[in-house]
Amino acid sequence: MVSGDTHMFCSRCGREFAEEAAFCPSCGASMRTRASVFLIVTTPTIPGYRIKKVLGVVTGLSPRTRGILGKFLAGFQSVVGGEITAFTTELEKAREEAMERAKGKAISIGANAIVGLDFETSDIGLQAGITMISATGTAVLVEPES
Repeated sequence: MVSGDTHMFCSRCGREFAEEAAFCPSCGASMRTRASVFLIVTTPTIPGYRIKKVLGVVTGLSPRTRGILGKFLAGFQSVVGGEITAFTTELEKAREEAMERAKGKAISIGANAIVGLDFETSDIGLQAGITMISATGTAVLVEPES
């Protein structure tokens, strides 16, 4: 679940859907077969777990831009100084969304964890104010150490 929201992301296509939905509105995947425990870490290993199989690199992307009102508020806040909260909220949402999309891709290839997760931010440019958040890591199958 995304930080207190009532929305989830499809493990097959990455599209957002209401938590109570039985099927993804985009690809039709069943939403009742979600993994019960999924670990995501920034480290190359998970204490207490053994990597059984490396399944490959997974990435989740989330391009974001602010609307005209958000850009106006950000412009005003930049004149006054301090944190630009109009962008902070969007970046937090984008980070969570990118991580959930990477998780969805990992689940779709049979993983139950992602190790070495890394976040990157870039400006797409085009004078449109589009910021891209990416979450990239290695999808793995882990099991508890005995």
